[in-house]
Amino acid sequence: MAKGNLFIITAPSGAGKTSLVSALVEAEPDICVSVSHTTRAPRPGETDGVNYHFISKDAFIEMLGRGEFLESAEVYGHHYGTSQTWVNDTLASGTNVILEIDWQGAAQIRNLNPQACFIFILPPSLESLRARLEKRGQDDTDTIEARMRQAVSVIAHVAEADYIVVNEEFEAALEDIKAIVRSSQLKVSAQQYNRAELLTSLGKG
Repeated sequence: MAKGNLFIITAPSGAGKTSLVSALVEAEPDICVSVSHTTRAPRPGETDGVNYHFISKDAFIEMLGRGEFLESAEVYGHHYGTSQTWVNDTLASGTNVILEIDWQGAAQIRNLNPQACFIFILPPSLESLRARLEKRGQDDTDTIEARMRQAVSVIAHVAEADYIVVNEEFEAALEDIKAIVRSSQLKVSAQQYNRAELLTSLGKG
């Protein structure tokens, strides 16, 4: 059975990461998103077990102590973590997995799995990012200012990624991500695993 590929997607808040990932999953049946655990409260429209597994801080710390997270991070005072068992089982089943995580979590994943593909989504400008945050209507002025300061800090880590996608026009950005996913599946490292039988038979000639 072919093994799935692991994709890391990160971006500053408001860059459109979640919308792009949702559209990608809808268009590509062999890829799914890991549902992270978090200690923050649900936002309007979010569902437990779909957007996140919403748990208490005490429960999170217990899971962390048992080594259940592939990566974990604290963002804006809230804890986030990715289930190690779920990711490994899903990849082993042949399904590609996307991790929507921040750059700290991405660094942890890359240390454990250097073959993971790291995609960084950027806004076309800081001004457009601020406009998106304001239009979203989820944060007050002070929170937006904090997110803008954090965005500059996050963007400073863009060189750690394998690919950069600028979300200036949604459909174009989506096509860029689709192209990255498809090309990553054709890397020699992936094909040596997924096409091992073919490569062995060809080598016998």
